[in-house]
Amino acid sequence: MKDKIFGVLQRVGRSFMLPIAILPVAGLLLGFGSSFTNETTIATYGLQKILGDGTILHALLIIMNKVGSAVFDNLPLIFAVGVAIGMAKKEKEVAALSALIAYFVMNVAINGMLVVNGKITADGQIAKSVLEGTVTSVCGIQSLQMGVFGGIIVGLGVAALHNRFHKIVLPNALSFFGGSRFVPIISTIVYMFVGILMYFVWPAVQNGIYALGGLVTGSGYIGTLIFGIIKRALIPFGLHHVFYMPFWQTAVGGTMEVAGQMVQGGQNIFFAQLADSANVAHFSADATRYFSGEFIFMIFGLPGAALAMYRCAKPEKKKAAGGLLLSAALACMLTGITEPLEFSFLFVAPALFAVQVVLAGAAYMIAHMLNIAVGLTFSGGFLDLFLFGILQGNAKTSWLRIIPVGIIYFILYYVIFTFLIKKFDFKTPGREDDDVETKLYTKADVNARKEAGKSGGAAGNTSEDPVSEAITDGLGGKKNISDVDCCATRLRITVHDATRVNDDILKTTGSRGIVKKGQGVQIIYGPQVTVIKSKLEDYLETAPNEYFEGAKNAETDNAGNQSQSDAESTADVQPSASSTQPEKKVLKTAIIYSPVTGIAADLSTAPDEGFAEGMMGEGAVVTPKDPVICAPEDGEVEFIFDTKHAIGFQTDTDLPMLLHIGIDTVKLEGKGFEILVEQGQHVKKGEPLMKIDIPYLTENAPSLCSPILCTEIEDNQRVRLLANGEIKAGEPLFAVETVEE
Repeated sequence: MKDKIFGVLQRVGRSFMLPIAILPVAGLLLGFGSSFTNETTIATYGLQKILGDGTILHALLIIMNKVGSAVFDNLPLIFAVGVAIGMAKKEKEVAALSALIAYFVMNVAINGMLVVNGKITADGQIAKSVLEGTVTSVCGIQSLQMGVFGGIIVGLGVAALHNRFHKIVLPNALSFFGGSRFVPIISTIVYMFVGILMYFVWPAVQNGIYALGGLVTGSGYIGTLIFGIIKRALIPFGLHHVFYMPFWQTAVGGTMEVAGQMVQGGQNIFFAQLADSANVAHFSADATRYFSGEFIFMIFGLPGAALAMYRCAKPEKKKAAGGLLLSAALACMLTGITEPLEFSFLFVAPALFAVQVVLAGAAYMIAHMLNIAVGLTFSGGFLDLFLFGILQGNAKTSWLRIIPVGIIYFILYYVIFTFLIKKFDFKTPGREDDDVETKLYTKADVNARKEAGKSGGAAGNTSEDPVSEAITDGLGGKKNISDVDCCATRLRITVHDATRVNDDILKTTGSRGIVKKGQGVQIIYGPQVTVIKSKLEDYLETAPNEYFEGAKNAETDNAGNQSQSDAESTADVQPSASSTQPEKKVLKTAIIYSPVTGIAADLSTAPDEGFAEGMMGEGAVVTPKDPVICAPEDGEVEFIFDTKHAIGFQTDTDLPMLLHIGIDTVKLEGKGFEILVEQGQHVKKGEPLMKIDIPYLTENAPSLCSPILCTEIEDNQRVRLLANGEIKAGEPLFAVETVEE
């Protein structure tokens, strides 16, 4: 259980990195925009002609400022989508869309509760009884002030729903809504109720957050020290993002009124002050206490440790170690990326990392004590120091104080690391044994060490997805599969060698039929094919990349015996054609009417093997002469395929139907089709369902012949063709008869 929780927390931390990645760019835009539109800065450096009001650069910088602010203003939504993408295991684009929908649904539901309970008046104003700052505008929706927490709640919840339901198989009548299509549906329903729940729960949570924030900020410099130590100690586990994010982005990190708006979170407060820097005498060190100290040990301290490791390296390895340590030190100083340095002494000398944790934690406290207020977007390197410290001026940030403290830190790291390395003979880079390569370690090495302790390998394991395994074997093995796709009812595969495809194996997977055209293989499963495709793609990611040697088609393996078996089959079939059995009594008959004016024919004439052999259902074909496709009976539109070429229909007599216009029209991606109804709409017989562009379809589709099918025919039901040749829309096409069993 502990390992499982740890694994989940690691994934949560990693999922934060996608939305965090946009912050440096937004911060750069905001930093340049606010710095070079500040009248004091322009006047100080005499840049009125270049950057003054009315110049092109001034207008561009104002736009940059607003663009940067837009990112920080909408961080909750960005986190909702980013976390959902990061936590979703497959089909991440579906999770992203679902999170976007869920975020708006949740806030609209909260807004509804606020209106119903009188917290928001009829004219859209916040009631006077509402505590200031608890209700805010979220993407134009008045909702509770949940900040980034609201986005994280949506992102994590939607990802959980996505991972649970993106392969769900629904009953045939609802199968179109199965698989990934079900995720935004269930997310909408769930987050409507989450929004209602949040109306009651969030005020208590908000009070708890304020209390926790008050505890941290109220503990003064000691609280800053503890924060810094914990954050650095979590680096090896990859959980530091989970820890510091609330301090940066929520009320846990404090609240402050900036430019008339209540702002939550240390980083948000800094950038709000930066955007309003003309009215700020000195940025808040209480807000920047969660990151200002990083400049001290990233620009000065850790490079001192790198110098110590270089000086302690063996003479014959100094050159190799020096090059590696110099590049790692420069990365740390310029960008604040400490991983190459920290991970290199973490494993070989944990005691050195313990020193790093304590010194780094103290740096946060010292920066707080010295009223240093330099912001950052991602990490405490020189680039952020230049933008958010030097450019903003010492009067606003006290950035000059970083230099003397940094020099002291450089000396401390160098002296302490040198002493400990020599005293305990730590195998830091350049001091390894002669048969060990001099290298810097990364997170890949961390993961490798974790995996090394686990038993096993997957050798000998049986597949957890026998259907996908059988499909792969039937297609000749993973190495024989070139491409996997699907349409409304068929799994469409391209293989390298068609002779390796084994129909007998594929038939065991529940397929209704198999169609082969050159290197193309179509396996017909029905509307649930999207789930089958998703599972197959998952299986192929880990399947061995080899041929399945048993996959030789029975048609080729048994070629020598084929003529004899054919003769036997013919002999067996012939007697059954005689009418020796009495005709069964018809109990009831349902008439299906032609949905379009055209030429009717038997289903067996369809220019597609799958349709012609009844693999997807029984019925008839009609080649349209009129562009309007109508309802073949009274019933409900069950589903409309994304490519608009086919409609699922359920008659009031409970016959599930498929109206498939043209052959291989799925490839047209909706061009030539105009849908006139909505999913779930009840229609009368003859009511228009869609309109088609006959000239376009005739030119771009293999055939306009359109199968009209009953997709689920019971054992005691049979289809009888009622028309052959010219037929008008609304005339009887075929009958579905239910007979005695």
